[in-house]
Amino acid sequence: MDNLKTIAIVVTHNRINLLKRCLRGLKLQTVNLDKILVIDNGSNDGTKEYLDSLGIEYIRQSNLGSAGGWHTGLKYALEKRYDAAWLMDDDGYPEKDAYRFLKSAFKKNYACLSSVVINELDKSKFVFPFPILNKNNMPKVGLKNTNINLFNELKKLSIDDLYPWVHLFNGALISINSVRSIGNVNRDYFLYGDETDFFFRLRKHGKVLSHTKALHFHPEASKRPFNKIKIFYFLRNSIINYKKYYDLKILRCSLGIIYLLFLVYKRNNLRTLISLLIGKDKKYFYSSLCKGFTSELGINHEI
Repeated sequence: MDNLKTIAIVVTHNRINLLKRCLRGLKLQTVNLDKILVIDNGSNDGTKEYLDSLGIEYIRQSNLGSAGGWHTGLKYALEKRYDAAWLMDDDGYPEKDAYRFLKSAFKKNYACLSSVVINELDKSKFVFPFPILNKNNMPKVGLKNTNINLFNELKKLSIDDLYPWVHLFNGALISINSVRSIGNVNRDYFLYGDETDFFFRLRKHGKVLSHTKALHFHPEASKRPFNKIKIFYFLRNSIINYKKYYDLKILRCSLGIIYLLFLVYKRNNLRTLISLLIGKDKKYFYSSLCKGFTSELGINHEI
């Protein structure tokens, strides 16, 4: 769509060096964007001064989490009547032709056309694996052959360079008409899960696809440790979304709990896992379970 009026929106919080890299990637796009907007979630690392020096417009707010950041950015895009918003976290950055591929392929019946998120150190791999989809167009459940980890594998399974799943907020081009129809990102998710909720709502309005020629580079994320607040929202919001959108709800909730515990052991250590289950941090684990199964959204990790 040659006449697509697009705003790029970056949400940041205390990652100025990564933000600089992301903004450089936006400035180097081979097709110009109509505007770049940064949502600063209360950074205190010099982000404000840096943005002032560049003359890039930004909205500064208290740390409302990723969900609060996207909500603010999309609210701006709605009010200013943009056609599309290109959304990305501060830790990734787009390849110079990414927007060109997305813009040229974007159609009126698309709710979202997203980049694919590539490991910046090993460009044959994804940072976030793509699921293999079942007959219900949901991620397959099983012990093997459920994920696509390699870029070449996804290319083989794509039709006309498109695959019907996305990892939002990492180079995702969103139709603003879709946002008008389905509503904004739900701020009550705070951390994690807001992208899943938004994905399924977008899919009700139009096609949601990834474009294998639009690349978005990102640091490896599989070894990032969890703190207790992230554990709380990861588990709570995963359970809420499994119950709300997926098939095989009980099975997915059960596997999700086991997977979270495995990640805590792998990314943190056994001591953290024990503390979560029977130690001083158990209140976060069991409270997140309770609030997940009773669908209590909001910033409610304080016990």
